[in-house]
Amino acid sequence: MDTKDFNKYGKEMIDYICNYMENIEMRDVAPKVDPGYLKELVPSEAPQKGEDFKTILADIESKIMPGVVHWNHPYFFAYFPSGNSYPSILGDVLSSAIGSIGFSWASCPASTELETIVLDWYAKALDLPDFFMSDTPGSKGGGAIQGSASECALVSMISARARAIKELKGNNYDIHDSVYLPQLVAYASREAHSSIEKAAKMAIIKLRILDTDARGSFRGETLRAAIEKDVKDGLTPFFVVATVGTTGACAFDNLKEIGKVCRNYSNIWFHVDGAYAGNSFILPEMRQFKEGMEYADSFNTNPNKLLLTNFDASALWVRDVMALKTALTVNPLYLQHEHASAIDYRHYGIPLSRRFRSLKLWFVFRSYGISGLQQYIRNHISLAKRFEQLVRADERFEVRNDVHLGLVCFRLRQSDATNRDLLARINHSGKFHMTPAMVRGKYAIRFCVTYEHAKEEHIDYAWQEIKAFAEEFCEAEHIEKPAPIAAKKPHKKLTRKASARFSFTRSVSREIYERQSSISNLPDGCTPIIVLETDDILKSLQKATRKNLETKYAETDSTDEEKRIVKLRE
Repeated sequence: MDTKDFNKYGKEMIDYICNYMENIEMRDVAPKVDPGYLKELVPSEAPQKGEDFKTILADIESKIMPGVVHWNHPYFFAYFPSGNSYPSILGDVLSSAIGSIGFSWASCPASTELETIVLDWYAKALDLPDFFMSDTPGSKGGGAIQGSASECALVSMISARARAIKELKGNNYDIHDSVYLPQLVAYASREAHSSIEKAAKMAIIKLRILDTDARGSFRGETLRAAIEKDVKDGLTPFFVVATVGTTGACAFDNLKEIGKVCRNYSNIWFHVDGAYAGNSFILPEMRQFKEGMEYADSFNTNPNKLLLTNFDASALWVRDVMALKTALTVNPLYLQHEHASAIDYRHYGIPLSRRFRSLKLWFVFRSYGISGLQQYIRNHISLAKRFEQLVRADERFEVRNDVHLGLVCFRLRQSDATNRDLLARINHSGKFHMTPAMVRGKYAIRFCVTYEHAKEEHIDYAWQEIKAFAEEFCEAEHIEKPAPIAAKKPHKKLTRKASARFSFTRSVSREIYERQSSISNLPDGCTPIIVLETDDILKSLQKATRKNLETKYAETDSTDEEKRIVKLRE
């Protein structure tokens, strides 16, 4: 493809993107395909000769779009916002065109310096403590853009581990660092993101999962008791994670209480994970939830969740950048350069190669301004509050979480199984897309405002349809009938296969399910479970055994007596 073709097809692609974004509401929110669908649509090997780009563009609609979940759809209420916007897309396009690999200042000075500037802008917009900003006189801190909150957690944990081992090791230089790993303990709440558990596995350290209070908030006394017990047992607490805006219910941990506990132990690194809700600190009225941030050693938030910046982008700030560099610096000769005083971001994270991600953040901040971003988030909060009021006004339903941002966790006042199946039916329709969570011990449906241009009519329509689904489902399952609702068109039949696909289910026996001591023993605490009766499973196994015996004897010279036994078993 030459410049002329790129210009031509680039414009066609932009036109396609504009059409997609403008008419996305005409599509179903989620696809109705099964795993492996694409393998049947594309050749098993790459073409020997290059194809015309027009043909490739045509295949987007016929082959790719049927398998896309449309995160920017007005009726996508799952997970958290995807944070997309036109300025962000253009920033990413330019970043791809420049193609620099910004591992050091020398590899691309503009990439390094813009990242530093934009992250200081960002920190000031969120009213973070001065020690997180690189341009504060006397500050040792600063920030770096990571790929995801998971990377932020791992980088912070590895840095904390290095600092703790250094203190434990003292002058014993001959002892390998790994000797101290069994002594280290990290702490997080049961509502902390699964990436914390994953980071602990990769860092090979113990992780204590602690309970929250009745509102889903991690509290200081719970942490204090756990730490005191571990210290008494000769272990070394070194890392604590608090969350502002938990994944399941958007609960806020008590940073001040937790921070004060951490301050009593010199080895402890206090990390605050604000992947979604941390961005809300751009609103003065939300800053009550960051009280205690002054105790933090690191903080991360994802502009790709609530700041209109497309993935990947996760901002990480640390109190002392030397802690990162001490843990992560590897400096071979071929990466060294003469500007020793400049920042080299390869020392601030896991990968060497880094994209020019600060461009899209720069574009977003300049295009929307602080006031525009505040208006966007306030709209999400207002619409979530509206949905909360609609749910609370209907006695058949209940709200399970405290609604502070764009997330409402609600459910029918029925069994968990009923709510699981209701969600499956809603998602199977293709009209809406939502996900589940366990909130205060009950299965709930997560309704998160995600669409950039969401309006009241989107919320009102979604609620009317949800009530219609509930009415239809309760009637079909002979559940106590709710108040009548206007008749709707019949929805597609929900098959077992569709239930598994659209409600993200797996099957376990009731016996196994009841043996679970807590939701933490299930995959993530947010996965719907189809519970099968043990008798049904046994019958299925017996049927399979008979079939295997029949096959076995059919393929061998079995005696008439053996065949008679098989028949009797039937």
